[in-house]
Amino acid sequence: MAIQTMWKDRLSFSDLEGKAGEETVARIERLGAMGCALLRFAVPDLEAAEVLGRLAGMVSMPLVADIHFDYKIALRCMDFSVAKVRINPGNIGSRDKVEKVLAKAALRNIPIRIGINAGSLPQDLRAAVDCGSLDRAEALVWAAERELELFRQFNFQNILVSMKASSIADTINANRLFSERNDTPLHIGLTEAGPLIAGVSRSTAALTVLLCEGIGDTVRVSLSDTMEKEIVAAREILCAAGEMAGKGFIAGEMEAARTGETGRRLSGKRGVSIVSCPRCGRNSFDTHGFTEKWQSALYALDKDITVAVMGCVVNGPGEARHADLGITGAGDKALLFRKGVMLRTIAASEADEAFAEELGKL
Repeated sequence: MAIQTMWKDRLSFSDLEGKAGEETVARIERLGAMGCALLRFAVPDLEAAEVLGRLAGMVSMPLVADIHFDYKIALRCMDFSVAKVRINPGNIGSRDKVEKVLAKAALRNIPIRIGINAGSLPQDLRAAVDCGSLDRAEALVWAAERELELFRQFNFQNILVSMKASSIADTINANRLFSERNDTPLHIGLTEAGPLIAGVSRSTAALTVLLCEGIGDTVRVSLSDTMEKEIVAAREILCAAGEMAGKGFIAGEMEAARTGETGRRLSGKRGVSIVSCPRCGRNSFDTHGFTEKWQSALYALDKDITVAVMGCVVNGPGEARHADLGITGAGDKALLFRKGVMLRTIAASEADEAFAEELGKL
């Protein structure tokens, strides 16, 4: 199962040069280390295509070009080493323009994702939904199947489909219906899910159902928040769904033969699991700040461990005695423990250094 996220801002050539370029590449490498297998970029014009093309030559992360309206942008992106192109054939132009995109994709062996969104349904299907004669989930499937038929007419098979809505029920029902009628790989996600808490909650409700039913080949949790948090959320949803279904979902490489995708496999492991207390009036350690500071680094580790960040001695070694490494507060001190056994007591100011040292021993 491949996790993907989407770059949140428009990139320019200046973002790829000098110190800024080093920081851009470093951040993409961190995303990969955290479990991101694909990184999508909006490509609204030809200049953005040139920027993406240069970036693709600077990083090992597979990059995806997201294109609407202008087929020439898709053609230009495919001159570079992009891993996939996402288009909505319904707004990319006439049949001959779609044919040109598919011909070049076939020549370059580049997969195409057919992206169908509830907010951009074809006019006739939208009208049917508005008048109540057609269910929105069915309309999403019909729209996807129309495009699949067009692709098949041109004998193009290297396809991934996504059907996204902001409605949990529509997202579940559309993907269920499509998977019953087609064997084309699916990218799943809830579009415009919202800010962090709302977005994670709503995405979990939709994606866990689909994953437990074996639906989905790639996944994104779309949040009004950072890319890093999208990846963390997706990893945790995959792990939760895998636990519920008794399946070992791994954030990483999907079935390359089916989809043409590549990604990072986390060595067949679940990865790092973070346990942290919510904090209360007994708190003597900034669990929120410490967890936020260390979260990205922990999720980037290729270790199958549990880390506990606890706020006081009540919720410290006792409640987190299963943790491979834990830290908790005790007045102006911090306690480090492993499997419920105390390792050492340190000044709170030394917490980061001591934690890093013990983490390196695991």
